[in-house]
Amino acid sequence: MPEDREYLHNLRWQDGNGFSHVRAALFKPDLTVPFSQGKLLLGTWQQIVLLDFDNRPRNRKVLAQILGE
Repeated sequence: MPEDREYLHNLRWQDGNGFSHVRAALFKPDLTVPFSQGKLLLGTWQQIVLLDFDNRPRNRKVLAQILGE
């Protein structure tokens, strides 16, 4: 998703971040990770990262919800 293309989003909102919306649609905005005994069950090379595709700084919130029995 090149940044220098014209997206319909840009024409409507004039904010130049149409590419951000396309990228965000490909990388889903949620993640489910199992845990046991208070630790995340990630593989040896696995990690959790936050990707922000926007073209300017914004305030963000990360929401964590723990489900269990």
